[in-house]
Amino acid sequence: MESISSPAGDVLPEDEPAGGPTFLDRLFDHGLLVRTGVDGLYGRSGGFESVVDALDRIITRLGAAEGAEVLRFPPAMSRSAFERSGYLKGFPNLAGTVHSFCGDARGHAEILACLEAGTDWTGQQEATDVVLTPAACYPVYPVAAARGALPAAGRLFDLQSYCFRREPSLEPTRMQLFRMREYVRMGSPEQVLAFRESWLERGTAMMRDLGLPLAIDAANDPFFGRAGRMLANNQRAQGLKFELNVPVNSVDKPTACLSFNYHQDHFGSTWDLHQADGAVAHTACVGFGLERITLALLRHHGLDLAAWPEAVRAELWG
Repeated sequence: MESISSPAGDVLPEDEPAGGPTFLDRLFDHGLLVRTGVDGLYGRSGGFESVVDALDRIITRLGAAEGAEVLRFPPAMSRSAFERSGYLKGFPNLAGTVHSFCGDARGHAEILACLEAGTDWTGQQEATDVVLTPAACYPVYPVAAARGALPAAGRLFDLQSYCFRREPSLEPTRMQLFRMREYVRMGSPEQVLAFRESWLERGTAMMRDLGLPLAIDAANDPFFGRAGRMLANNQRAQGLKFELNVPVNSVDKPTACLSFNYHQDHFGSTWDLHQADGAVAHTACVGFGLERITLALLRHHGLDLAAWPEAVRAELWG
């Protein structure tokens, strides 16, 4: 696979001196991100959002000819669908659930007493039937399965959602709530692999046009625990996941900005999703991390959007 090359060699643009302000500090100082008091949970400025919106338009344009069905889900999904998906088997540490007060006046009084005393008040909370969406594609599989067998040409969906993963960090690219744009292909192995290959080419061209150094590498999901390490090794060995990486926090550990995933028949089997001939459907997806690509652009072209290279500004805003 291609290796990363940066205009500054082994030094990222605007590299901070030891002990000086970090990239995250400068994003705050320029008002591009806004502190909330929680690591990995930030507000975004109008300038930041203008880049996200422009990226979203580019991604729409790249996929327009394929006629994908557009669906937009809220950043939460059914707890029962989440449980059936198997996410807790691989990523229990990243999951986010929604809890709410379901008690009476006595329970309310206990909450208020805990608040007054500065102690934990969450004992009065109970899990609801809603969980936070871990990936933009998760809500679409039960929807597609409920429609019955796929048509002979399969199905293609265009999705976008805020996603949640509980991994608080001071790395700006590792947000707890972030937006993911995805195209999800369902059909035969041949159909979904051809889809993934075409998007590997399109995604690479898109990032090059934005003036970003990149590399495409085999990857694996961050499965939890000892069994997870075996799953990760198998995923990498079978070439099921590739990531397009850009150095944002460092050159040595670049950031995955796009992912290209072949799920084989995992979701088809999970949701009884079948091809037109009755065979279990295979699925693949391409995911664009909208905040991560925006941060990569800010890291390599500077924090003043007006000073970005004209070719990049033209690509984003015409």
